Amino acid sequence: MRVSGNSGYRHGSVAYDGVLLVNLGTPAAPTARAVRRWLKEFLADPRVVELPRPVWWLILHLFILPLRPLRLARLYQSIWHEEGSPLLVHSQRMLTALRQRLSAQPGLLIEIAMSYGEPSISSALSAMQKHPVRRLLVLPLYPQYSATTSASVFDAVSRELRTWRWLPELRFVTDYHNESCYLDACARHIRRARSMRPADEAKDRGLLLLSFHGLPRVNLLKGDPYHCQCQATARLIAERLGLGERQWRIAFQSRFGRGEWLRPYTDETLRRLAKGEEKTVDVFCPGFAADCLETLEEIKIQNRRDFMDAGGQSYRYIPALNDSEEHIQCLLSLIKKHSGGWDNFGKMTTKERREAGRQRAMRLGAKQ
Repeated sequence: MRVSGNSGYRHGSVAYDGVLLVNLGTPAAPTARAVRRWLKEFLADPRVVELPRPVWWLILHLFILPLRPLRLARLYQSIWHEEGSPLLVHSQRMLTALRQRLSAQPGLLIEIAMSYGEPSISSALSAMQKHPVRRLLVLPLYPQYSATTSASVFDAVSRELRTWRWLPELRFVTDYHNESCYLDACARHIRRARSMRPADEAKDRGLLLLSFHGLPRVNLLKGDPYHCQCQATARLIAERLGLGERQWRIAFQSRFGRGEWLRPYTDETLRRLAKGEEKTVDVFCPGFAADCLETLEEIKIQNRRDFMDAGGQSYRYIPALNDSEEHIQCLLSLIKKHSGGWDNFGKMTTKERREAGRQRAMRLGAKQ
């Protein structure tokens, strides 16, 4: 391990506060080569797949990486934006909106990074180190905690910070699954989307399905709180919408492999609903801060086709919160809450920060 620092650093330099938002990540392009590179980084993380490393290495390199990227590349092509990957595009728009709202706080740096792919956590933190940042708030964009997501962010942040000469004060948001700002944002977003149904469908809005990303069931048995937090989120959103217990369901999507995952499964639930009396369904994914392959291709396209083929009559995907006004307000509330107790977080002017730096340097023995 090599400890880094700013070459020619001047003691008493102006210091900043920082906020780092983190999402999962995305391939750089909808090609098999780019998908393979991203998938290799993602699936090599022991937080994501907990099988013994030698066994998983063989499975990954002999079966998954040679075959799966080509199929995934075609799926990415079906949802790719002109500006790039939907996840990255929406994330950058969120970052722009937050920077605009926080522009009155000259001492605050805010960046967004991806656990896998670019912009990486390492590159975002390295950029912050150059300013430098003395207080850092890390906010993973995962409302529900899982060792496969939030904990992997902590690992990556820790790996980068262990090379810093001067560590910042650090705060890490593990989850916000039951925060009022998040639940209210989801409820308002869903309510607005459902109110925009065509007039002939307005009287029968049908059932609301809240679909979360799945996890292997063994994670639940080992103590991961993700399943419990998803259940709490779904129930609290339904309460805010005034829905009865027969007016909504919870399900889990995106399972992979032959093992048992969290149930009920989204695809099976939709087919069962279509074959029964629920012919009208709205689907929202509360665990996704921004739209991505799992929401736009799997839920919006593939699951809609399965539902309609099974006898459904009306299916609508409600987009993720993305850069909506309610989502930006929620993120601002979370930043404010978790920076509480840090005096003047991001609010000091350049002159005030320079004077604070000078005073700090003098306390350390520097001359005036």
